[in-house]
Amino acid sequence: MARILAFDSGIGGLGIVARIRDLLPGITVDYLADTAVFPYGEQADSPLRQRIVRLLGQAIARLHPDVVVVACNTASTLALDSLRATYDVPFVGCVPPIKWAADHTRTGTIGLLATRATVRRPYLHDLSMRFAPDCTLLAYGARGLADMAEAAFRGTPPDRRQLKTELDGLFRQPGGDRIDVVGLGCTHYTFLLDAMRDIGPAHIMWLDPAPAVARQTARVLAQCGAAPSVPSPEPEQVFFTAMPPDLPALQPGLRRMGYAADAPCPFGEDLTVRP
Repeated sequence: MARILAFDSGIGGLGIVARIRDLLPGITVDYLADTAVFPYGEQADSPLRQRIVRLLGQAIARLHPDVVVVACNTASTLALDSLRATYDVPFVGCVPPIKWAADHTRTGTIGLLATRATVRRPYLHDLSMRFAPDCTLLAYGARGLADMAEAAFRGTPPDRRQLKTELDGLFRQPGGDRIDVVGLGCTHYTFLLDAMRDIGPAHIMWLDPAPAVARQTARVLAQCGAAPSVPSPEPEQVFFTAMPPDLPALQPGLRRMGYAADAPCPFGEDLTVRP
């Protein structure tokens, strides 16, 4: 009986949950959002890494997942190696789709929208050198997009002017007019993808890694011998490290993602890792 734990700082990883449900109907997927310190992209690296490792350790001990999906680029680029070294459970992470973008560009200039933390880390440079050595990578750390995505999930469309300002931060860089492929380097941005296509340059190919992460999750689940066609007898749950003050606005979106969202669960005082 298979059980997956998906983890993010907010609602961004739910885009991946939706794709997992498309591939594995009926699979049990618990969701943990570390809302107490959202957004991750604004946190210092070392304490955030320690927090993620401790928090997921507590979640693993409580929920006993067969696979943990770190449905967050910031958390994956920062803590995935530490998680794999610490816990004896398979982890699936999210990394910026640099190779994918390099495979599809015709101009040789690729773009990445991500959090400021992801953009500044050596991990991104290493990905670029490894998978796109012949390309020019232009990345932009967009502070406002995660907040806009959270609002969009709650039913509030993004402000077009504000969204254009964030996109201009990428496309108005020197050489930005040559970008023909843009990868989404934050899972939150899934919920802004349609608006980005509408507001951004018409010729851009937008790459959302969520379907690829879902496919990798299905592969890992099969490799570990769990039976994805048989749901766990324990009901799946949504957990928050700090209960959102606008929970009623959040609940319709959670229901769309397949959760019985009338009573999301706090990740209790005995389990919450303080900032």
